[in-house]
Amino acid sequence: MDPHDGEPADDELPPPPPLPPNVVPIKAQDADAAAASESQPPPPPPSKPAKPRRHIMARPANGLGKKGQPIQLLANHYKVSVKPSEEFFNHYYVNLKYEDDTPVDSKGIGRKVLDKLQHTYRSELADKDFAYDGEKSLFTIGALPQINNEFIVVLEDIASGKTAAGSPGGNNGSPGGGDQKRVRRPYQAKTFKVELNFAATIPMAAIGQAIRGQESEHSLEALRVLDIILRQHSAKQGCLLVRQSFFHNNPSSFVDLGGGVMGCRGFHSSFRGTQSGLSLNIDVSTTMIVKPGPVIDFLLANQKVDHPDKIDWQKAKRALKNLRIKTTPANSEFKIVGLSERNCNEQMFPLKRRNGDTIDTVEITVYDYFVKNRGIELRYSGNLPCINAGRPKRPTYFPVELCTLVPLQRYTKSLSTLQRSALVEKSRQKPHERMSTLNDALKRSNYDADPMLKACGISIAQNFTQIEGRVLPAPKLKAGNGEEFFARNGRWNIARKKLIRTSTVKRWSVVNFSARCDLRGLVQDLKRVATGMGLEYEDPHTVIEESPALRRAPVARRVEEMFAQIRARLPGAPLFLLCLLPERKNCEVYGPWKKKCLADFGIVTQCLAPQRVNDQYLSNLLLKINAKLGGLNTLLQIEAARAIPIVGKVPTIILGMDVSHGQPGQSDRPSIAAVVSSREWPLISKYRATVHTQSPKQEMMASLFKPRGTEDDGLIRESLIDFYTSSGKRKPDQVIIFRDGVSESQFTQVINIELEQIIEACKCLDDKWEPKFTVIVAQKNHHTRFFQTNSPENVPPGTVVDKQVCHPKNFDFYMCAHAGMIGTSRPTHYHVLHDEIGFSADELQEFVHSLSYVYQRSTTAISVAAPIAYAHLAAAQVGTFMKFEDMSDTSSSQGGGHTSVGSASVPELPRLHEKVRSSMFFC
Repeated sequence: MDPHDGEPADDELPPPPPLPPNVVPIKAQDADAAAASESQPPPPPPSKPAKPRRHIMARPANGLGKKGQPIQLLANHYKVSVKPSEEFFNHYYVNLKYEDDTPVDSKGIGRKVLDKLQHTYRSELADKDFAYDGEKSLFTIGALPQINNEFIVVLEDIASGKTAAGSPGGNNGSPGGGDQKRVRRPYQAKTFKVELNFAATIPMAAIGQAIRGQESEHSLEALRVLDIILRQHSAKQGCLLVRQSFFHNNPSSFVDLGGGVMGCRGFHSSFRGTQSGLSLNIDVSTTMIVKPGPVIDFLLANQKVDHPDKIDWQKAKRALKNLRIKTTPANSEFKIVGLSERNCNEQMFPLKRRNGDTIDTVEITVYDYFVKNRGIELRYSGNLPCINAGRPKRPTYFPVELCTLVPLQRYTKSLSTLQRSALVEKSRQKPHERMSTLNDALKRSNYDADPMLKACGISIAQNFTQIEGRVLPAPKLKAGNGEEFFARNGRWNIARKKLIRTSTVKRWSVVNFSARCDLRGLVQDLKRVATGMGLEYEDPHTVIEESPALRRAPVARRVEEMFAQIRARLPGAPLFLLCLLPERKNCEVYGPWKKKCLADFGIVTQCLAPQRVNDQYLSNLLLKINAKLGGLNTLLQIEAARAIPIVGKVPTIILGMDVSHGQPGQSDRPSIAAVVSSREWPLISKYRATVHTQSPKQEMMASLFKPRGTEDDGLIRESLIDFYTSSGKRKPDQVIIFRDGVSESQFTQVINIELEQIIEACKCLDDKWEPKFTVIVAQKNHHTRFFQTNSPENVPPGTVVDKQVCHPKNFDFYMCAHAGMIGTSRPTHYHVLHDEIGFSADELQEFVHSLSYVYQRSTTAISVAAPIAYAHLAAAQVGTFMKFEDMSDTSSSQGGGHTSVGSASVPELPRLHEKVRSSMFFC
């Protein structure tokens, strides 16, 4: 504003007006904050003082279980002894720059530079060893001698985005480098400036704190330093590093998955504080890598074509971007940035040549340069695009046949269904094979020789840790006609048994999306098997075959046409539709069909791909159909008798919560949050689900409590109301929350952010209602495995471990509720973060164990509590509603179909139709 306009300028503020009585002035920073938030709606006035932050509960006095048959086990934890030390880790921030002070952004160069620095400046660094994370952090034991640590490092033969003049991609633009200039300086030499700026000290005594469970910033950092030492140790052995997993370039560890992709078996290695001290957890790990070798071979395999002329080069460009290649004959390494716009025999570039005292520039094709100037024979790549390994404005071209993909490059795109199943199948190892592999991995790693670990006073035992587990007895189950039975080895047979609560399948029809099948025979067999299970099955009203003319039509049209036929041929809306798909689960019809049935019309539907149909298949199909239509297949005997300890005495709702994210290569796809909740208390076998979208890759659930005006539109409200209406108008006095998919670093957020939202949702319904909460996190993505000491088989179902390898302080336990039939069983790691209900270890472990027996889709105990398994299913199924839609279409602003989370705006999922909202549609 102009100061002459009668208003003071910004820097000439008038004196403040006198304060009225009884007014306390606010601080300047508060005023600034208020000004910054003027554009935001004012926050509601705080009704209560801020609540104290919740902490993860410690293991209570009764936090070790006693029930069950004792069993001697081995765990893949190797005991670590640590000598007490008064020393400190010194943390330095690594600043890496080129000669011209531009920052180094290329990954992978840091280790080479720091290795050279250590080698070159040994005496200046007092001969100290480094633990370097490859990025910005470096640790030493004790301080470096100099305060100001700035070094110049020259690397001779380095492949990076930066290139010196006269090298490939240099000023001459030549594809093979300026041969005439190369004598002026070492080929590809690079100069780097390295600054090591002191950041902090971490007492090595903090390792002892971590072992004792006295978690502080220092204790977590100290374990992190030890893990960085392991990473560095493996990096020096030439391994591919993926977090704390390490992969050697060992062809015997590779399995071909097709499409130019290989599975690579390596091992995970990390330090963990446990009840019995520090241990080194080593496990088998698998990642996907690009098949090394000639680039053309990779492209042929990746696109499943048999000749270079058939390659789709737009796809090839996406597949090759950022991969590293070696070129012949120079044997230099580069990163692919793209492809040439023209073919090799047409792509021109300016070649600089010395002519006496002058330098001439001539235009020449890449093909002629290599064939005529370099004398290299090119057999087939003249008519193919060149690989561009330069920079965007300074391309460097190589003919495809001179380029080879280097080993151990991660493949980060999503796998096809066939590749994924091949990876799972070929990665499996029986328990005794896995034990042998792990012991070999420890020997081959030779950690005892690592100078940093030696300096830390660490030595690692060579044998698995012996531990004691317990095997909980299987709960008694109840079927129809009052029949009671026990599972044997975590499995039971439903043949010749009636289901306990059966639905009637009426007003139903069959739709067939071009599957080849004897439909009449299928329907008759289904009815016959259903009758044996006690289900009342009417004949279908009609069978609708898709018109052959529609088989290649867009998916949306195929689904619309099918519903047009349903409307035309049925007297009213069907209650159930059996849908035959031509392929397996990944059929593109699946998502749009489910959306139409569940969101638009509220029709229960069951899809199948009839390939190998027998009575066992039909029996499993009917378990799903019965659950979806409101029936129950089996119950726990104590559930039917209303005798479940703690949960059966007081109205209790069980929640299963999970967030699923897009697969690799789908990072822009919204994440999907699902909350599954129990209904019809005192049952613990009946559930319903609510699903929302949220920002991509966001793990914390954003929509548990979602106030819109005076209403709550969050995920929890629906669950609470449904529990009330389905449980004889009782509010739950106890809420048990099973949360899946969060790491230990997010535990405090679960109990301080997510739990708080759930409490708010309860208060929004009734301000005086104060249920008790128990919060349990279930983790499957961990690396602890158990083995029997006297058997090559997997641990028996019901195995629970809460000693020795568990957390030194927190309330946790491992459980293998299922019978591992193939591979090595992966236990579920349960962490009790918060418990107001007051479970003892035995009560909680038996309750969690029983929840593995109420999964209505199968006749086996499953590996994780059923509400979590259902949350996975609900998120996955509703996620297919969006799978085949263009995100830009769903991002239109019509109808307020957006949910805004933080700064991100994501399309909302269509809400389920009220007719199916409380069903087990996900079953």
